[in-house]
Amino acid sequence: MGKRILPQRRGKGSPQFRSAKKGKIAPLKYPQLDPSETKEYTVKDIIHERGRAVPIALLVSDDGSEVYLPAAKQLQVGQKISIGPEAEIKDGNVLPLGKLPEGTLVFNIEKVFNDGGKFVRSAGTYAIIMGHEGDMTSVKMPSGKKVLLPSTSRATVGIAAGGGAGEKPFLKAGNKYRFMRARSRKWPLVRGVAMAAVYHPHGGGRHQHPGKPTTVARNTPPGRKVGHIAARKTGRGK
Repeated sequence: MGKRILPQRRGKGSPQFRSAKKGKIAPLKYPQLDPSETKEYTVKDIIHERGRAVPIALLVSDDGSEVYLPAAKQLQVGQKISIGPEAEIKDGNVLPLGKLPEGTLVFNIEKVFNDGGKFVRSAGTYAIIMGHEGDMTSVKMPSGKKVLLPSTSRATVGIAAGGGAGEKPFLKAGNKYRFMRARSRKWPLVRGVAMAAVYHPHGGGRHQHPGKPTTVARNTPPGRKVGHIAARKTGRGK
């Protein structure tokens, strides 16, 4: 009797496929402020969190309140950061989208005001302010897609720090394993065609080949649901 295939085991949600809680610091969210309030913070420290590529900036205000945010590129310890509509337009400061001119690079963008930041939070990423339409702002995402967001939504000016780290080679399999483990990804993965027929629908045979069409339906049973799931098109492109 064979064993459950990888998608079945992943769906069960065992610890092997869960992100480790150890090494986590805090959620990265903008502080809950009044829309007209501008508050100044000082960068106390720049730290690393397990499973997160972008560095974390620990901001402390004069009243002692702390905020954890994704760090902007070239941010330094001791630097002053302002959050609010009256903040200066410079890297690291946080302003509403409606206060930013066209062509400004931003990251960590809110979907609605005071949600803490939802978009463009990965290391080395940025979006571009394309224009303002009434109470909405057009933003070009890293994917190239343009979206309309409320002009009251806040964003950090600049580029998210940590870009280029992915260009460094792992050199050892252990480094790659720990990198994937911190992100709740199973690695290494064995190809289905390399398995025996009892372990995978694509396994078995005199040489490595699926032996059947790899496109499967959306409602295919879990033990058979591998390959191209509910493919929009098949065959050679024209």
